[in-house]
Amino acid sequence: MFIDSVSFTVSSGKGGPGCASFRREKHVPLGGPDGGDGGNGGDVYFIVDNNTHTLANYKGKRVLKAANGVPGLPRNMTGKKGENLELIVPPGTAVYDNDSGELLLDLTTEGQKELFLLGGKGGLGNIHFKTSVNQAPSKAQSGLPGETKNIRLELKLIADVGLVGFPNVGKSTLISAVSNAKPQIANYEFTTLTPKLGLVEVDQFNGFVMADIPGIIEGASDGKGLGIKFLKHIERTKVLLYMIDLANYRSLEEQFETLRSEVEKFSPLLAKRSFAIALTRADVAENIDEKVQNFISKFGFETKQSGYKIDTSLPYFVMSISSVSGENLKELKFALLEILKDDTTA
Repeated sequence: MFIDSVSFTVSSGKGGPGCASFRREKHVPLGGPDGGDGGNGGDVYFIVDNNTHTLANYKGKRVLKAANGVPGLPRNMTGKKGENLELIVPPGTAVYDNDSGELLLDLTTEGQKELFLLGGKGGLGNIHFKTSVNQAPSKAQSGLPGETKNIRLELKLIADVGLVGFPNVGKSTLISAVSNAKPQIANYEFTTLTPKLGLVEVDQFNGFVMADIPGIIEGASDGKGLGIKFLKHIERTKVLLYMIDLANYRSLEEQFETLRSEVEKFSPLLAKRSFAIALTRADVAENIDEKVQNFISKFGFETKQSGYKIDTSLPYFVMSISSVSGENLKELKFALLEILKDDTTA
């Protein structure tokens, strides 16, 4: 099950209470206080693991808590520290304060370990309260409480290239043809219900990660179709690849303008990301040259060159492809790799 957003309460452990005890041994009539300190409460950590792909482990959870510290013991023995709570999450997980909406942690790197909540300090035993006028104190401290936060975890997939297009435009077919991803493919809209990642091998030494998200339709920003909530999964991508259907009843211009509008409504910053355009289903479309020329002419598109600052309102390239026949797929992979190598996309 793909889960990309969960909310719950997390708490660090309470410190253990100090011990109030006195030394009791034969031939030691005035042993004095010997109560040990309580152990500190367990801390809360977030750990990033590449082998974890969703937040499904936290579905249905309401409260997660680290262990409390163990109380102090006689003979000046300190109680054991409470066991830490380690929350394992996939790369790309953002941790938000669910009350204020503030971003608390952005977890992107494999092996990253972040201390989130510190456990409460253990209380002092009565040995600390012995004075010249109070040789037998019975006082010991309670442990301090841990910290508690209401949090929301959101998973934003990490990829180099993000596919943006209408349902049934060929995104899943493309990612299955050029990568190791094996998404469900069918001839109806909204076949893809969850985001997919695929590793694209360009040559023996180079490759990149491609992300496919469920299709966007006009009005998605108003909640139509599957909405635009899945666009968050391409917020981290370096390049957007808009996929426009050459065989669709709508013009290329209408398709592109609608997609750009929905992306901009979701995030103006994402809409300014470097992008390219793939014109799909070239194997079944008619009058391709005419359609492509009219499309390019209307928007004033031109091929971008790497090595200098570019205008982000223009695509790097406009290329017709067919994922079924394989037309221009090799060229597409190399062209996308060149964009990713371009320092201006950083």
